[in-house]
Amino acid sequence: MHDGFIYSLVLSGTRAGSTLTPEELENWDPKDGLIWIHLRYRHKKARHWVLNSGLNKVESDALLAQDTRPRAVLAGEGVLLALRGVNLNPNSAPEDMVAVRIYADKQRIISTCDRELLSVKDVAELIMEGAGPTTTGDFIVAVCERLTTRKVDFIDTLEEQLSELEEQVVSGNVKDLRTDIAELRRQTVALRRYLGPQKEAYAKMLSDQFVLFNEPERLKMRETTDKLIRTIEDLDALRDRANVTQEELLSQQSEQLNKRLYFLSLVSAIFLPLGFLTGLLGVNIGGIPGADNTWAFATFCGILISLVALQMALFYRFKWL
Repeated sequence: MHDGFIYSLVLSGTRAGSTLTPEELENWDPKDGLIWIHLRYRHKKARHWVLNSGLNKVESDALLAQDTRPRAVLAGEGVLLALRGVNLNPNSAPEDMVAVRIYADKQRIISTCDRELLSVKDVAELIMEGAGPTTTGDFIVAVCERLTTRKVDFIDTLEEQLSELEEQVVSGNVKDLRTDIAELRRQTVALRRYLGPQKEAYAKMLSDQFVLFNEPERLKMRETTDKLIRTIEDLDALRDRANVTQEELLSQQSEQLNKRLYFLSLVSAIFLPLGFLTGLLGVNIGGIPGADNTWAFATFCGILISLVALQMALFYRFKWL
């Protein structure tokens, strides 16, 4: 397809798995099977098609909205969904989640997005292979399941990264770790922002008012919801571990700084009396003791060495060393 139409597929009936041309799409009879139209909502012709697709203003505005949060809203005999998936596009940040908006009823499914979402692409490939969903409820379950699975995979990757960071902190190799831990914490916060509302959207689809699911589909959706709940729990645990790791890192860096300051303090304590004595005897006025004695300098150096030895003995006795 072109002009903003990414997919235009038949899900059920004799032509299941086939792609509709624009002319076939305009003349499609719902009795011939369930269809799915996936559009790029920023494209002018795609927006025009949505506005003239027979949807009311609330439904069309929801499909064309630029900024959305995950939600599920009953719309007459259908449902409006706004879901988020991990951004796995090249040169993109995974936590910059991609939104997909879906209007679905028993006759047709209309979805929109701006960037490619691999979970949606997976479902489209299954449909074209003849192994995809054949009902509206099954389609929604398939999309939600793949969105959740990719979140699980990404969080597993974050856990591996955190485990490596924790090992580096324990081993004392803390160079540049503050930036890495801060980035990981930022990713968990960005993910958590959308996972909570998405869990509520999944839960709402499991209510008795949601009539698009049959019993097997409802059971699959419940399993997907449980997986998302476990994912959120894992993400919260990951965030807590990152906080503990960062605190441990800061504690180590603070301890290292205190050791350096302590060492400098000891050095200053040793040289303070030495500096006082050399400064006192270094004044350029008459009456300096030993000025005419050839052994005076050696004697003075011996006094300084003895003073340093005495200080070291006192530091050792008081367990400052």
